[in-house]
Amino acid sequence: MDVIREKLKLLPDNSGVYIMLDKYANVIYVGKARVLKNRVRQYFHNSPKPEKVMKMVENIADFNYIITNSEIDALALENNLIKKYKPKYNILLKDDKTYPYIKANLKEEFPNFCITRKNKKDGSKYYGPFMGGINCKDILDILQLTYNVRLCHTQITEKPKRECLNCHIARCTAPCAHRVTKQEYAVQVKNALSFLEGNYKEAGQLLSSKMMSAAENENFELALDYKNKLAMLSKLEAKRITSLSRYIDADIIAYSTNNLYSAVNVLVTRKGIMQGGSSFALDEAHINDGEALTAFIVQYYSNHEVPSEIIVEDFCEEQLLRNYFKEKFDKSVEITVAKQGVKFRLLNMAQKNANEFLEKSVDKIRHRDDMTVNACTRLQQLLKLEKYPRRMECYDISNISGVDKVGSMVVFIDGEADRSSYRRFRIKTVEGANDFASLQEVLTRRLSKLGTEEEAKFARPDLIIIDGGKGQLSAVKSIFDKMNISGIELISLAKREEEVFTLNSDESVKISHRDYSLKMLQRIRDEAHRFAITYFRNIHSKRNLESVLTEIDGVGKAKRIALMEKFGTLDRIMGASVAQLAEVDGIGDKLAVNIKKYFEENL
Repeated sequence: MDVIREKLKLLPDNSGVYIMLDKYANVIYVGKARVLKNRVRQYFHNSPKPEKVMKMVENIADFNYIITNSEIDALALENNLIKKYKPKYNILLKDDKTYPYIKANLKEEFPNFCITRKNKKDGSKYYGPFMGGINCKDILDILQLTYNVRLCHTQITEKPKRECLNCHIARCTAPCAHRVTKQEYAVQVKNALSFLEGNYKEAGQLLSSKMMSAAENENFELALDYKNKLAMLSKLEAKRITSLSRYIDADIIAYSTNNLYSAVNVLVTRKGIMQGGSSFALDEAHINDGEALTAFIVQYYSNHEVPSEIIVEDFCEEQLLRNYFKEKFDKSVEITVAKQGVKFRLLNMAQKNANEFLEKSVDKIRHRDDMTVNACTRLQQLLKLEKYPRRMECYDISNISGVDKVGSMVVFIDGEADRSSYRRFRIKTVEGANDFASLQEVLTRRLSKLGTEEEAKFARPDLIIIDGGKGQLSAVKSIFDKMNISGIELISLAKREEEVFTLNSDESVKISHRDYSLKMLQRIRDEAHRFAITYFRNIHSKRNLESVLTEIDGVGKAKRIALMEKFGTLDRIMGASVAQLAEVDGIGDKLAVNIKKYFEENL
């Protein structure tokens, strides 16, 4: 604490970002401040703090800070550093996902419509996001049925092309075949855009007519399809908020906390239509709710469309967010604190959703902690590791009879997968099926990054896990010795008995199968195996498929051709059941069993 006391005296009055470190020099929290001196000192005063903040402060061994030109720059830097370090006490939207949009490519003479998850400034119009059980493919299907617009990406040239099936079944007017003029197609596009903006009456009438016609012709399957699309239109219509202007594009964001865990609910409205909503469970240690909500909003909109308006509660840092969106996105976003009217009712709806989600999520968050950070702490105790294994890397090798050898590296941080850090390796120097030598090559290439400029991309791990037993552990230990690697723990996990081998003892460590620490090791080992097999299959399928099948006894030329015609790729053959394999001409039940067995034994 003496180091911290001295640093606190030297804190500047500038805005900036502060970085909290634990005793192992791991980044455990990143925050932004308008005045660094005031904010950082708050953590070490005896004033009351939220329970989560107190737990975080107990683990602070040191801190650093970076001065910025403004609080806006601090907010942006905070977001970037959180993504880089993934601190355990910050909001990190690990399972965040983007929602689909329908894109109308208006730059083209004959615009096409398609589904996308990226909203770009490219002159196209985007409609969405679509959530809450609305299927974009069904909406595109309605566009084709009703307005005959094209969904393909076919380039339209001066020379007409041959029309496709959609033209023959009256689902497209075939501009590629010059069957429609630019002016006529423009009317179709205008009507399609009107539909996407919420005018469903014409589409509903046409679908009803088609449904009745199909039913009269006893084409009941088609009639049911039309009925389902009408039901979807009804669902879309029901989402319209009658008292909200058609021109309002707003997200409504509410925050709920019990001072230990938090939750956020985001409701999305576009063109006066409620598109749906998402809830997020947060495990963070911000000093106040306003900072927590601001940090969430910045992270959320790094992956989502920024709306014209965000409706929030009164503790939100309104002006800071307005300035942030203007500077970083060049967009004027109205940050509205709703006090009355329909926007206030929408905010109340979001608040109820956040409260309910938090109540239901507390046990899940606690269970996640048991499976992740608590499991890491438990593993440190059981294996007598020198430091908390925050960054764990696990390696696996995959090949068939020494062909297309590959290695995988998966990374878990605080017990959770960090997929952006995964790496794949093609084995270059090893002849034949030698897993020990392959492991040595992979680890040599990986560890050579330490101490170089590339260490920023390949951060030093606290623990390396090898899939295997004593032999694999010894093979990698020899690489550690050869390269003088220190400060990194090394263990292996043997699959049969799930024994853990360490360098501290000749005897294995047997952890209870009910222990979360073993379950975590199994997760990372299985993930490394999955990642290696996926990579192997991808590159193996690109090679001559026939040459792989020649390795299987009983599969001659005619049968190889039959398998290739039936499945097309090695991945599909590997994934086929015995019954599916047996259906191929000339294979039969017995050979199908042998084929399946061959792949199981060699992977």
